[in-house]
Formats: sequence, C-alpha cells, structure tokens
Amino acid sequence: MPSVDLNSDLGEGFGTYRCGDDDAMLSIVTSANVACGLHAGDPEIMARTFAIARERGVAVGAHPGFPDLWGFGRRRLPFSIGEIERLVAYQIGAAAALAAYAGHRITYVKTHGALGNIACEERDIADAVVRAVRAVDPGLALLAVALTELVAAGDAAGLDVYQEIYADRGYTETGQLISRSLPGAMIDDAELAAARVLEMVETGAVITARGKRLPTPICSICVHGDSVHAVATARHLRERLEYAGVTLKPFGSNSK
Repeated sequence: MPSVDLNSDLGEGFGTYRCGDDDAMLSIVTSANVACGLHAGDPEIMARTFAIARERGVAVGAHPGFPDLWGFGRRRLPFSIGEIERLVAYQIGAAAALAAYAGHRITYVKTHGALGNIACEERDIADAVVRAVRAVDPGLALLAVALTELVAAGDAAGLDVYQEIYADRGYTETGQLISRSLPGAMIDDAELAAARVLEMVETGAVITARGKRLPTPICSICVHGDSVHAVATARHLRERLEYAGVTLKPFGSNSK
C-alpha cells in the first residue's frame, strides 16, 4: 500500500475566538496548514500552533488567504494579480517567522478558501501564488488540490508539488470541488468519508459525485479543521487507512 500525508487547516481562530479543536487534530494529522493572520489567526495562535506541532512531530506549512476575517477568506475579493502575489509573500513571511520563533520551520505553502479556489481554476492567479513562494523561499513545497491549474503552475516553475484530495468535500465531474452552496459539497459522515478516501488512495484517482475516476497522484488527504465533524472524521480516517496498511507520514518524505 502507498504512504500518504494527512493534513488539516489549523490555527484559524482570532484573539479569544477559537475555531475547531486544534489540540485534538494535532494528535491525529501529520501536517498542519496554519492560518497566517489575514483570513484567520494571529501571532499568539500561530506561535502556539507551531509549538504544539513541533512537540508532536507534525510538519507545518503556511496557509495564506484573502484578508477577510469577516468572511473567513471564503469571499472572492477584487485584488490585482500583483496584489495577490504580495499578499501571499507577506503571509509566508509571517508563518516562517512565527514557526522559527516556536522552534519549528515551515516546509510548504497551501492556499486557503476563495484564494485557493481561484488559483486552482485560473492560471494567472496560480502563477502569482507560485511566484510568491519562489521569491520568499524556492525550497518550499506547494501543497495543491489535485488536477488543478495550481499543480500545473508549480510544476512549470520547478517547485516540489504535492497533490491532495479532500476527505470531506465532493467533486465535480472535472475534478473541481463542488461549491459549498450546492448539495453534495460537504461530506459529514465519517464512515462515508473514510471509505471514499480509501478507495481513492487504493485506485490512485479522484472519485467524482457521479462515480467517475480521474487518475492522479495522491500525496496528501485534507480534513477541514473548522468542521464540527473534523476530529471524528480525521480520527476514523486515520484508523481506516492504517488498518488497510497505508503508512501515514508528512508528504515531504513521499515520492511525488
């Protein structure tokens, strides 16, 4: 059986507001995508999340999004390509600094929310994200949704690119994530999510809502940390994968 990474979007509170059970998730996942302060997160939450990740041997990455605390980074904002490039660079720098402060280091970048969705669909935005990563640290890897423009842009720029699938999201027939406003976008049943992911890992393909299989390398699996079902889904998924003989480890140690 192959080896895969299990990641989650964490550090997504702000001030006294908490979002999700990061402590529990950091005992389950092998990589943590940490919010960088614009869609969520702040220096205190970032430093704490990086410190716990270091203690538990969890790899960490920057999780940049649009500066949209009210909308949790899920609204498309009218920034230019150059502005997006600089917003991403800014957030990578913040994550690198707070990780270093906590005695850890970021090894990759994964875009969040609306910014991530646009980068997956539009090559010019994907290229802007990739330019920001290369400018700050060309040694950073790119964690990107499988079968997207972001994967193509990262490969073209020579970055280490690792493709991920989602345990708790449905897919369209072209391999894009179903919009959260539509039926079938979210998969809340932990058993259903685990069975579906195991089938994708075993077959090396994204499985769409209608059952179509789209072949792709699968290096990582994401469970959203802000869902009320996140911990149960991640724990059950890890148990099912390990029972099936799948090794869980950070994707940086996997082959592309």
